[in-house]
Amino acid sequence: MQPWHQQQHHQNQAGRSIFMSSVIGLSNVIAVVVAFFATPVAYNRTVGWVQLFTSNHYGYGFEDITAFVWWLIVALLIFFFARASISTALVMGGLAIAARFL
Repeated sequence: MQPWHQQQHHQNQAGRSIFMSSVIGLSNVIAVVVAFFATPVAYNRTVGWVQLFTSNHYGYGFEDITAFVWWLIVALLIFFFARASISTALVMGGLAIAARFL
């Protein structure tokens, strides 16, 4: 049989694991929603400039592939930035709430 403090440690660790997996899942879902709504707006405002830059510096004929790659880059940037921001905010919020009750 394990001593009381080891049992308490394992319970605390399990609680943190559940909390962190929930934070990661919630962050992913919210980041997908943010990327879904923000990607078209950011893409439409920047794709013309990126295509013009590409044709001026790399030559003509790359506009279609540039547009696709730029869409992918914008979507990934928005998703990962949103996920990092949201997960940080959720962890800090969870810690702030936990600190109030301790």
